[in-house]
Amino acid sequence: MLRTIFAWSCAAVFTTVLGICAYLTFPFDRRGRVVHLYARLWGWLILKVAGVKMQVAGLEHIDPGKPCIYMCNHLGSFDIFALLACLPVQFRWLAKAELFRIPILGWGMRAAGYISLDRSKRRRVYESMEIAARKIREETSVVIFPEGARSFDGAIQPFMNGGFNLAIRAGVPIVPITIHGTWEIMPRTTKRVKKGKIRVVIEPPIETKDCTMKDRRRLMAETERRITANLPAPDRGHADAP
Repeated sequence: MLRTIFAWSCAAVFTTVLGICAYLTFPFDRRGRVVHLYARLWGWLILKVAGVKMQVAGLEHIDPGKPCIYMCNHLGSFDIFALLACLPVQFRWLAKAELFRIPILGWGMRAAGYISLDRSKRRRVYESMEIAARKIREETSVVIFPEGARSFDGAIQPFMNGGFNLAIRAGVPIVPITIHGTWEIMPRTTKRVKKGKIRVVIEPPIETKDCTMKDRRRLMAETERRITANLPAPDRGHADAP
């Protein structure tokens, strides 16, 4: 319990201090590049105070000069901190709209140029994807959780097709990322934080340049295969394309 209180108290302080930094920086950083560096520091600091260790494999598969769509399985909130800390590139989150309503944090996400995904109406989903496509055309990568939400049971969930539609339309590679260990640190069903280790595995890119929408299911299946291959057997769910 003391670890949890300490971790979330520190997280509140980090969010406030770095949020103020983002506020002061934003007028001179309209593309959010510096603010994103604050976000990376925020994620790294939270992992440190929570007593979480990181192990990362496959960094050689990242090309900082080439935009892509990173797709990662989603076990819990610590996935966000881990990806911020370990991905050494400028990227923008495609994140659920509810996060943008959180005081300070939501404003910081907007200042960094992260993209709000509101699934309440089809038109708003389309608008979010258009914004994401524009970010990619501006040579900025995007991170998506294709499951759409955190896992309830620690196993991989069915993928949604929006991120794959975006990859095909933009003609950029999909980089599958497997994350493991965050469920044990803090599952969706609790706010209690446990000490642990997170392992992140970055797979080689999957090219989409010559793909059409007919290839979407194949891309989904290949992305699922690569992500699940790096998970321990008990955590492998079934992510059939919807």
